[in-house]
Amino acid sequence: MKAVYTELHRSHDPQFYLVRGVVKRTTEQPERADRLLAGLKAGKHELLAPTHFGQGPRARVHSPEYLSFLEEAWDAWAALGDVGAEMIPNVHPVRNAATYPTHIVGRLGWHTTDTSAPIGPGTWAGACAATDVAATAAQLLLDGEDAAYALCRPPGHHAYRDMASGFCFMNNSAIAAALLRQHHERVAILDVDVHHGNGTQGIFYERPDVLTVSIHADPMHYYPFVWGYAHERGAGAGLGANLNIPLPLKTGDNGYLRAFEAAAKTIHAFAPGALVVALGLDASEHDPLAGLAVTTPGFRRIGAAIARLGLPTVFVQEGGYLSDILGDNLTAVLAGFEEAR
Repeated sequence: MKAVYTELHRSHDPQFYLVRGVVKRTTEQPERADRLLAGLKAGKHELLAPTHFGQGPRARVHSPEYLSFLEEAWDAWAALGDVGAEMIPNVHPVRNAATYPTHIVGRLGWHTTDTSAPIGPGTWAGACAATDVAATAAQLLLDGEDAAYALCRPPGHHAYRDMASGFCFMNNSAIAAALLRQHHERVAILDVDVHHGNGTQGIFYERPDVLTVSIHADPMHYYPFVWGYAHERGAGAGLGANLNIPLPLKTGDNGYLRAFEAAAKTIHAFAPGALVVALGLDASEHDPLAGLAVTTPGFRRIGAAIARLGLPTVFVQEGGYLSDILGDNLTAVLAGFEEAR
């Protein structure tokens, strides 16, 4: 399987992370990509540089106001003077009868759902590079590859059409799906990250042509807390095109794969032309965010289960944080997929 990667991700190096009122170094660090890259090399995957797609793929998914904000944010922030090293919102509008602000502090609050997506001087460049990585992997499928992997950083599945959230700025998985949708009548997104893919769900919630399925730790006890429940099934024309499968905390391999069987039935019934896998590896038993308890052999089984869906597949990297076996888990899931293909 070919893998797409760029060193440009390093321009985004966030520091701030608020955990139960305590400021810590974020777990979304550039070193994540180093460990994932080691996993790709262990699996002997061919590495490709991304194509520069420009704004087109991003504009299919994100609003013009949001893209302008992300591009302009750091310069506008720095021009205020006496500012911090990262942009952290201190305004959180609920948008009820609200007016879109013009001041950068107001725009920062408008376009973020929480404090865990700090913007630095290199965030726009890093996030754009990630969207190019995702779009290039999707294009590989359109050019005839059976499967491809996108090493995206920063991740994307918490990003909404016009809001950053949970380490995410632009929704790489949604961008890959939207590109594939240009050539397929229906596309499915399967999110196996430990966190619910709330941004992806929000982007496609009223659309019948993109199925969104997320298997994740129960939001009753886990981020994002207010999205990801089983009763969220889509709305309007998209009713029934969204499936959430929340799992009890510390669910292991067998429980996870039982949930996967329900996801597979829904995907088969939808009959998509292509599949995007939002590949979070933070369901690992050793991940520092400690939500689920999937083992490395379990990830291999998950990869094999994905292969048995029998669809052209793009793997888009989402979560998966610093542990000694992060790279091993990536090697395992891709090997399981290739062996079962």
